Amino acid sequence: MAIDDNSPSFVHRNLPRLLLEAREAVMQHTRPSLREHGLSDQQWRVLRVLGEHARDPAGVETGRVAREALLLGPSLTGVLTRMERDGLITRNRCPQDARRTVVRATPAGLKLVRKLSLTIESHYQWMEAQLGKQRLAQLYDLLDDVIALEAPGGVEADDIEE
Repeated sequence: MAIDDNSPSFVHRNLPRLLLEAREAVMQHTRPSLREHGLSDQQWRVLRVLGEHARDPAGVETGRVAREALLLGPSLTGVLTRMERDGLITRNRCPQDARRTVVRATPAGLKLVRKLSLTIESHYQWMEAQLGKQRLAQLYDLLDDVIALEAPGGVEADDIEE
């Protein structure tokens, strides 16, 4: 059988695929709890963001929610509409700029965040026990480094600490 000299030769493993596989492996533990409470992955990401900013009395501007929940604007609009219908969030015009919308988790939304965070944190504790505290911290650090490296205007590879 002849070798095709025009075939691509990859030296490195497929990092995007590995990251997606790792995400799916972790989400296999989380998704059943989300579905039990009628949440999609996207709705959970929004609730988590709002839970992390729950102490901010002004709420969270939708652009920030989109960035932190990794959702595109049109997708976020649909997700927020369903969440508002289900009583998990409220949306209001920003008092300082009426062109902007701010979002807050309702008491029911925050209660759900607290409940689900227990399940999710117990899974992270299990991961820490399996990998070890140091290796899990290294994983977080490496992922942060990759994100910073690949971000527009990101750091140079030489600037990343080993």
